Amino acid sequence: MEILVSRKVILALIVLAATSFYITFVFNSCVVSSISKAIPKWRVHPVVPNEVTLVHYSTSVRVVSLLEDNETSISPKYKFFREQGLRPERQLPSALIIGVKKGGTRALLEFIRIHPDVRAAGSEVHFFDKNYMKGFQWYRTRMPATLDGQLTIEKTPSYFITKEAPRRVQLMNPSTKLLVVVRDPVTRAISDYAQAISKKCDMKPFEQLVFVNGSIGSIIDTSWGPVKLGIYSRYLTRWLKFFPLSQLLFVSGERLVLDPAIELKRVQDFLGLKRVVTEKHFYFNSTKGFPCLFKSEGHSAPHCLGKTKGRSHPYVDPVVLQRLRNFYRPFNNHFYQMTGINFGWA
Repeated sequence: MEILVSRKVILALIVLAATSFYITFVFNSCVVSSISKAIPKWRVHPVVPNEVTLVHYSTSVRVVSLLEDNETSISPKYKFFREQGLRPERQLPSALIIGVKKGGTRALLEFIRIHPDVRAAGSEVHFFDKNYMKGFQWYRTRMPATLDGQLTIEKTPSYFITKEAPRRVQLMNPSTKLLVVVRDPVTRAISDYAQAISKKCDMKPFEQLVFVNGSIGSIIDTSWGPVKLGIYSRYLTRWLKFFPLSQLLFVSGERLVLDPAIELKRVQDFLGLKRVVTEKHFYFNSTKGFPCLFKSEGHSAPHCLGKTKGRSHPYVDPVVLQRLRNFYRPFNNHFYQMTGINFGWA
């Protein structure tokens, strides 16, 4: 009797095992079939070049490099913004530093870009004088990436004397704000010459180049670049044909050196910025005779502008200096009347 019971138990176990195996096999077949149907048939339907890929991985944030040619690291605030998913984009400038050469334009650019709401092109783009035919889209690619609410600035001093520049800037944006850094035209001319002779050592002396026949007794050579550029009223007349005086800010190159914080207050107000750049950002370097920065964008330590800033000027005969001052006096007075500012140049 015990043997018969054991056989029944064994038989029941065999039947149970066979039933379980069948159920498992059917279930797994259905699952595998469903998964197979859900997977795209990449081998059956290969991706064809130039077609839009239907399945792809992307992020909602478009990554745009915030590094410029002259920058070595990204400011912590931009890293933070990027981590928050904010999208920096390149915009055409809404403000331009248009001149004048050797007036202090580089100093102004470096000082104002301390402001967290300002982003500036690091190098001179020369769009409105040399590269205009490349178009505004090309110009935009040369601008730094900005966030909503930030101001884009570009500096090229030769814009001020370029005949076509005022109309071209107006075509870009008639509301563009224009900054002009001006300096005593006599010292500006000598600084211009000092820069030129540092690159070309065989130039004639300043005293010879400033006069038509190279003699102090002759007339001033107004065709010579360093002299011609100092007739500011001539070039300002062109700009006022396309922009109202209210859209131009004239920055004193002398005061930018002696008291940069004062001029930066005027600049920030003109650009509609909060007064962030103050006296605490500057210190005076007695060796260079030029203001330096405690810190700036891309520099956490105190530093001065390039070695070419604060360059020593060559000695010029006092008689020549007086001749130049007499020459510029009527032009300076006209410029004072046009701007409503007496810069006090001798």
